[in-house]
Amino acid sequence: EKICKVMDRAMLVGAPLICLNDSGGARIQEGIASLAGYGEVFQRNVNASGVIPQISVIMGPCAGGAVYSPALTDFTFMVRDSSYMFVTGPEVVRAVTNEDVTAEALGGAQTHSRVSGVCHGAFDTELEALEGIRRLVSFLPQSNREKAEVLPSLDTRDRTDLACLDTVVPDDPNAPYDMRAIVEKIVDDGDLNEIQPEYARNIITGFARMEGRTVGIVANQPLELAGCLDIDSSTKAARFVRFCDAFDVPLVSLVDMPGFLPGTVQEYNGLIRHGAKLLFAYAEATVPKVTVITRKAYGGGYITMSSKHLRGDANYAWPTAEIAVMGAKGAAEIIARGKDKAQATREYEEKFANPIMAAERGFVDGLLRPSETRRVICEDLELLQDKQLKNPWKKHANMPL
Repeated sequence: EKICKVMDRAMLVGAPLICLNDSGGARIQEGIASLAGYGEVFQRNVNASGVIPQISVIMGPCAGGAVYSPALTDFTFMVRDSSYMFVTGPEVVRAVTNEDVTAEALGGAQTHSRVSGVCHGAFDTELEALEGIRRLVSFLPQSNREKAEVLPSLDTRDRTDLACLDTVVPDDPNAPYDMRAIVEKIVDDGDLNEIQPEYARNIITGFARMEGRTVGIVANQPLELAGCLDIDSSTKAARFVRFCDAFDVPLVSLVDMPGFLPGTVQEYNGLIRHGAKLLFAYAEATVPKVTVITRKAYGGGYITMSSKHLRGDANYAWPTAEIAVMGAKGAAEIIARGKDKAQATREYEEKFANPIMAAERGFVDGLLRPSETRRVICEDLELLQDKQLKNPWKKHANMPL
């Protein structure tokens, strides 16, 4: 009842809710009353979703029904070696499945931050966790009734140290590079507060500022799986995009991805359905959306990553961009049956492996010199700060969960 009163008051005044969890779970002696208490908390978590930011910090055990309250909040953080979350503990697992597993391996911070994705970040100590939460909250609005605070910034849009971006993309279209380095170059003071940094590393999500304004960053990471979207990265990015949309945080997307990850493992586990989550999230979002294609944008991945077709407000391409239905080699295999495949590959690259056709059709708003990326994004964010866009009225959408 005490927890519920605090949650009700937080919604009433429009204040973020921060939950510090260190509990053994429900008291067996209270019987069904303890379960009723959980249910009341869960209902308020759902009611508060999208109204106020909700953050959970696991600082000890969190087991059984208690795990669902953190799961319903926007962000969940854990402390390494001292916190764990699981629905059924090691003893029950051992009794039911004969599987011998420790509490740390079953539900520790490493497991949930790297494997399951339940945890949005892991810290070494409780003090570091609290400092991390304080930093995260500094990027967020108090509620959906107001925008995030714009802080004074000495980092101007015309910064002159960005010439290195003109050569950051390798000449070899298959060579990897670090997208995080690009993100840190274009945001204020190189400060990126990354969300889920150890999970689905083929996509980067996090909060940053541009001229003092909070923005949500979504960027493909060519260093991992060549930047392909898979099930985990699609789910990770979709949830982040929906949070930003709920709290009026503009989205900046940096795109370099050759498509969705192929293979039976992905298809059998529902890549189509999970990939549709990210497409749905971007399409539904009404916040300012600025997109920059740095290199590859192929097939359905091009559409999904905040393309002009999903109501992107400002879409740009670097000169190194390749916007096409698919890669040159794969296309040549289909187009040049019985012909010279090498010649067909070269012709395809000359005609399609560039951003010219997309620019001619208005699918990108312009070709952008990489060193001008920060200035142009800042200008667009300033122009779009009072954007007004509403979706058609509905009780709620039926997202492909």
